[in-house]
Amino acid sequence: MDGGFVAVLLAAGKGTRMRSDLPKVLHPVCGRPMVHHVAACALEAGADHVYPVVGHGAERVVELLKATFPGAPVTAVVQEEQLGTGHAVLTCAPQLQGYEGAVVILSGDVPLVTPALVRGLVASHRAAGGGLTALTVELADPTGYGRVLRDGAGRPVRIVEEKDATDAERAVREINAGLYVADAPLLLEVLPRLSKDNAQGEYYLTDAVAACLKEGRPVHLYPWPDPEQVLGVNSRADLARVGQVLRRRIAARLMAEGVTLIDPERTYVDTGVRVGPDTVIHPGVTLEGRTVVGSGCTLLPGVRIVDSLLGDGVTVKDNSLLTGARLDGANSVGPMAHLRPGAHLMAGAKVGNFVEVKQSVLGEGAKVNHLSYVGDATVGAGANIGAGTITCNYDGTRKHRTVIGDGAFIGSDTQLVAPVTVGAGAVVAAGSTITGDVPDGALAISRVEQRNLTDWVARWKARKQAEPPA
Repeated sequence: MDGGFVAVLLAAGKGTRMRSDLPKVLHPVCGRPMVHHVAACALEAGADHVYPVVGHGAERVVELLKATFPGAPVTAVVQEEQLGTGHAVLTCAPQLQGYEGAVVILSGDVPLVTPALVRGLVASHRAAGGGLTALTVELADPTGYGRVLRDGAGRPVRIVEEKDATDAERAVREINAGLYVADAPLLLEVLPRLSKDNAQGEYYLTDAVAACLKEGRPVHLYPWPDPEQVLGVNSRADLARVGQVLRRRIAARLMAEGVTLIDPERTYVDTGVRVGPDTVIHPGVTLEGRTVVGSGCTLLPGVRIVDSLLGDGVTVKDNSLLTGARLDGANSVGPMAHLRPGAHLMAGAKVGNFVEVKQSVLGEGAKVNHLSYVGDATVGAGANIGAGTITCNYDGTRKHRTVIGDGAFIGSDTQLVAPVTVGAGAVVAAGSTITGDVPDGALAISRVEQRNLTDWVARWKARKQAEPPA
């Protein structure tokens, strides 16, 4: 009985109550599809191989698994007809043939399951001598779940689905959590003999318990003290509930690692996001995808950061959006700034309010403080870009680059029509439209000559007064 185990992951259901074209197990919880959470848990718990059984939307589920577990021992098995949980496990018979070890059966719509739970279930199964072990929990309201029925001595008798239960059986609060571990030869022997003579006309995995008991096979129950870990998702409300639980787990982990969360209940951090110690996160912050935040950062209210890399000592001010950006450290962004994919702020560079940066590098100490758009540009170290500056990077057909040299100064309300280069230490006068290169250290001015018309206002008012009424 020693050694590893394999996991069968039930992920074939449509999820009718979700009212969605998306396969149920692909609905995300904290940034990752439910099936991802369960497969990752099985691998972390020590599974030698994971076999997700897919059906509804099989191609999309398989594509997701291949993309998120490249090279891992995860092999999808297609259940052509969805004939119940017992039939789903039996679909893996070719993969289990000749295997003598333990098979852990998990559900793809139970994303809060933990490696500790799986390891505990396997250990309990082995300590009891093998056979079949079902995990159970007690719920204050067990509506919708299969009930665990015991005899007077506390031994398991059977697990009855709610649709097939009597009123007395529905009053039982111990429920089948849908997680099992069984010896592979036992499963392959018992499952083909299950009947679908029940309310749903399906082969229930729970009937394997009754079959084993009837035949005198060893059946064990493994009570688990935390019902939250086996919450299933059958509706959008369920999805929101498990999301809240997982966010609390993530918040607890971050705080234990030295991150300050001003209001953990209003902080939204995806699974897999990493945050360094002494970073302070204010309410309403959302960190998504592959985001990494360094140490000693400050993220103010309303900030959303997606797939971005922030170095140490970065401040992101209120209501700023960063997507696919890289900040090397000691940067200040916002408030209300937008860093789009390819934005790279080198150490000490600053981006201020209502500034948008896309596919551009800002050199060390460069500043774009107000109301500007910098796209497809390289901005040198120490350069200063004034308010209202625009890099005109698109000619209607192609994108072109703007290069601004080290220490250059771009005056307010400047249009830089790419492709164009402003040399190191050069100055562009405010209100200029620059269409040609500016040499190092030069001043570029492209204003129309100003004319002042003396007494024009008084003469204009006199003309207006002399006009007949309309």
